[in-house]
Amino acid sequence: MPRSPQSVARVGAFTRTRVERILALVIAVGCAVLGAQGFLTALNTSPERPEWRLTVQLVVFIPLGLMLLACVVGRFHRLLAAVFVMIYTVALVTWPITAAGIPSAPDAEPWIFFLLNVATVATVLAFPLVWQVICTLLIPLMWGVVRLVQSGFDPRFAAPVALDVSFALILGGILLALGWMLRSVAANVDTARAEAVASYAAAAAADATEQERVAVGALMHDSVLAALIAVERAHTQRERTLAIGMAREALTRLANAERDAGMGSEAPVDAETIAREIEASAVELGYPLHVERTVPDGVRLPGVVARALALAAAQAIANAIQHADAAGLRVSLRCENDPVQVAVQVRDTGPGFDPDTVAADRLGIRASIHARVAAVGGRANVLSGEGGTRVMLEWAEAV
Repeated sequence: MPRSPQSVARVGAFTRTRVERILALVIAVGCAVLGAQGFLTALNTSPERPEWRLTVQLVVFIPLGLMLLACVVGRFHRLLAAVFVMIYTVALVTWPITAAGIPSAPDAEPWIFFLLNVATVATVLAFPLVWQVICTLLIPLMWGVVRLVQSGFDPRFAAPVALDVSFALILGGILLALGWMLRSVAANVDTARAEAVASYAAAAAADATEQERVAVGALMHDSVLAALIAVERAHTQRERTLAIGMAREALTRLANAERDAGMGSEAPVDAETIAREIEASAVELGYPLHVERTVPDGVRLPGVVARALALAAAQAIANAIQHADAAGLRVSLRCENDPVQVAVQVRDTGPGFDPDTVAADRLGIRASIHARVAAVGGRANVLSGEGGTRVMLEWAEAV
């Protein structure tokens, strides 16, 4: 099947696009046959008045030819099909005027009759389904009325007109049903293909994430092990400094292991970014909230710092939701400029806890809050008691 310029479609519309192309070509072939029959009939016997004959034929056959050409090319066929249907309808309504006073036999159909189903099938290309049904019913019935008016309601025309109308209704209904059926099948195939592709993409993404998690786990294991060995073998001040740096990097990686996103870059970002990321994290945790902001204009800080503060605050929110049922949960962001200072406070009115009793293997506070903020040069304080828990995250620009 030759392709039109629009035949390259998205995953979710490939089959529908191909079916539309096939419909256009098949309709073009059928309309060309019926159009040729009507054109030859118009050349041999034309019942119009002489002053109307050439005008009516040109007005009808030129749009028909343009529609056929557009169907073959695959461009503008919908528009030109709609234009032909409207022009043909006007020509049909005015037929008693253009053929007034010209005698006609009941068994001699004028050329405009042979284009009846050309107009009905053109609606399949041009209009939505509702209008397709309306036009398929209305145009043949209109022809019956027009034919009877032209004959002066001669009884001899009743049976042939009824036969013509029923034939046009049956053929138009079949063509309409075929077009609807092919489009429905194509739409279902496209939906199934899109769902299959989405399912495969999700499975591939999950597999890639799992492989990345395994790789990150191995990397963290190596980093932590190397840091521990360096600490054990450190004897000089320089060796201790290097060991501290290795331990800090290992803690940072460990703190970020639970998140898919990295720690960000050193590029400056708006302080508002912290609030937006905290709110997005709260939505992911199933507890949407609004961060109270006190942020002067022009406050910018390194992206890695903003990311670390947002992730640490998200961990504090998760702890409040898990252990305090988010009772009285509030988050505030306060910034100052020149030098830049940022303070994030997460507080709740839950039962509180004793930070000294937290098991050593629980990394929610130690790694995800303290270590994460310390890794970017900030500090974190966790105060908890019977009145609730308050987590303070602070960072200040070095002067």
